[in-house]
Amino acid sequence: MQEHQRKQSLARETAILAKVLFSQNDDSDDALVECERLASTAGMHIASDITQRRNSMNVATAFGKGKVEELAALVEQHEADVVIFDNDLSPAQTRNLETAVHVKVIDRTELILDIFATNASSPESRLAVELAQLEYSLPRLKRMWTHLDRVKMGVGMRGPGEKQLEVDRRLVEKRISDLRRELQVIEKRKERLVQSRSDVMTVSLVGYTNAGKSTVMNALTAADVLAEDKLFATLDTCTRRWHLPNWGPILLSDTVGFIKNLPHRLVASFKATLEEARHADLLLHIADGANPAVYDQIQAVYQVLEEIDIEEKDSLLVINKIDQMPTPQLLDVILNRYPHAVAISAVTKEGFDSLSMAVSDALSRSFLELHVQTDVANGKLMAFIAARGEILSKQFSDTEVSIHCRLPVKFAGQIDRTQATVSEVSGDDQRQRQTTEEA
Repeated sequence: MQEHQRKQSLARETAILAKVLFSQNDDSDDALVECERLASTAGMHIASDITQRRNSMNVATAFGKGKVEELAALVEQHEADVVIFDNDLSPAQTRNLETAVHVKVIDRTELILDIFATNASSPESRLAVELAQLEYSLPRLKRMWTHLDRVKMGVGMRGPGEKQLEVDRRLVEKRISDLRRELQVIEKRKERLVQSRSDVMTVSLVGYTNAGKSTVMNALTAADVLAEDKLFATLDTCTRRWHLPNWGPILLSDTVGFIKNLPHRLVASFKATLEEARHADLLLHIADGANPAVYDQIQAVYQVLEEIDIEEKDSLLVINKIDQMPTPQLLDVILNRYPHAVAISAVTKEGFDSLSMAVSDALSRSFLELHVQTDVANGKLMAFIAARGEILSKQFSDTEVSIHCRLPVKFAGQIDRTQATVSEVSGDDQRQRQTTEEA
């Protein structure tokens, strides 16, 4: 009930957006576009915005003194309830700004955490969000409660006892410890689940938030995943079977969307959710081609992948929403920059044939061409190879069979070497086979 009231109250809040610009390349006209989307997703009404270009943030108040006074005047003029900074603020900066403008001040991380808390639906994602929120709030306890200067007195206590701040801090630290233990259990269970699918090729969707990953997922698998035109609509991993043409069934997973300067606390808390992407055979990087900031968003995703140590995973860039592009020339410009990307529309399904072929080719890069020699009665191994790879030829003798096949690397390692002799086909052998087939 209290959570519902909090969300209802949040929806009626009027906000002033603020940002410190550091780079001379930053366009002040577009500087707060994403922050405005975030605030709107959180249910706020945007009354005005303010920016200041500086070499570094003011240690005490982020903005300079004059700009803080201008911000306070905007708050009073629009009767705003909250100021949202599209920067990360220190606890001291937040406290000093609140004193100066006389309303609540939140930063980019706190805003994103609030959106995650609103959209979290599964027990796993709710635990992850709560952990990130508590880790964020721990150094800010002094600002969050007004009763902290009270001194706790009680029977049996010598002297003034503990300050309430220390009591609250220990309660928060204990809850953080409990949440980490619960999430570790979930992570181990998730790892076992992902490993149990090792006999099937897996593809994971990654990309910037609102790039259309869930819409792509629904179009390819009829998964009926929630797909809305808002940021962070998907926080939970969904895995469905996708029948890839000219290949067969594979597993396709949707994941939480990324964003520029994604809070590290969220990356750490959602480790279990990102496990699907970590173990996937291929990443489909979905980008919103109709977004003017598409290049920045693509780079932001690569940066997050690097942060979670899966940047070296084989990936395929997919330019989505080509049906929403204002001109065909815009797509040509993007493809000139990323010539190996595939252009699609998840709504009209344009380009899906090219996507299927590109995914098949990408998965094939992880194949080995092998000679496998085993007992003629070893039907289990022959069935294994036929189900997970491609048998190119078989030669039988009285007691043995020699199989020429193509097999994914991860399955090649599962062949029992005590029951079969396995050797990789050399480049010369492959060329000789191709020449024979062409003749």
